[in-house]
Amino acid sequence: MNSSLLRRCAAFITTLAIAGAVHAAPAAAAATHPAFQVGVTGKGTPVILIPGLASSGEVWQGTVAHLCGPAQQRQCHVLTLAGFAGAAPVAGDLLAQAESQLAGYISDNHLGQPAIIGHSLGGFLALKLAIDHPQQVGRLVIVDALPALGATQLPTITPEQLQGMAAQMRAAMLAQDDTSFAQQQRRSVAGMASKPDDVARITGWGMRSDKNTVIAAMATIIGTDLRQDVARITTPTLVLGTWIAYKDYAPRAAIEATFRSQYQKLPGVQIAISDAARHFIMYDDPDWLHGQIDQFLK
Repeated sequence: MNSSLLRRCAAFITTLAIAGAVHAAPAAAAATHPAFQVGVTGKGTPVILIPGLASSGEVWQGTVAHLCGPAQQRQCHVLTLAGFAGAAPVAGDLLAQAESQLAGYISDNHLGQPAIIGHSLGGFLALKLAIDHPQQVGRLVIVDALPALGATQLPTITPEQLQGMAAQMRAAMLAQDDTSFAQQQRRSVAGMASKPDDVARITGWGMRSDKNTVIAAMATIIGTDLRQDVARITTPTLVLGTWIAYKDYAPRAAIEATFRSQYQKLPGVQIAISDAARHFIMYDDPDWLHGQIDQFLK
């Protein structure tokens, strides 16, 4: 892959990928799932919410209030992944551990087949969970995430090329000093939400995230292609996308076509695109997001 294309891919992927009304889970429970922390709100039908790269579970605060408030009959389980937003990192492959431990968390807490809502990297993790643990997953809501993030600029890229691109990006990011890395994060986050307060909050989570964890997780999602594997997902799936933050790369029609192409193997998938939100839809277009989720989960 030539260096110009790699730089364009890197910029687009970084923009896509970096992405509190909960009660902390008992400290003893953390020993069984060190790859994430969990906050639980409400009573009733379980819903698991997973934030994106370098994000806190607090990103779902408004969604939790909507889905699992006193008038609702749902129970929200909100994750913050290890190494993100001040949570202690873990050694090894974070996403593989999070997937395995989340399957265990569902079983241990007798949650049956909970709905899973995942944003960005959290959406990727939700897809992996549904592919590998179909009996433990109910309805899926994937918020601005793709099965093959590294293939957005070059749909015909091979698995070997994806792995090579991920390795190059990982090496380049690890070579950055902390100041340069932080500056890159700030630039990336600036276009992910519309309101300055939200941008500042997201940036703060990134600044408190473990650099090595963020880089490794990004490399994993860039180097992985689930476009064929999503055919194994048997649960109803809603994909919610955005486009206005990416209009410098492609028009709305092209971005929607990318979503439909990448999810074409997923049986019965529903895809909707917000015309008002940047990457953090829960901040930019919450009414639309909640309406889509309500309609899908009812």
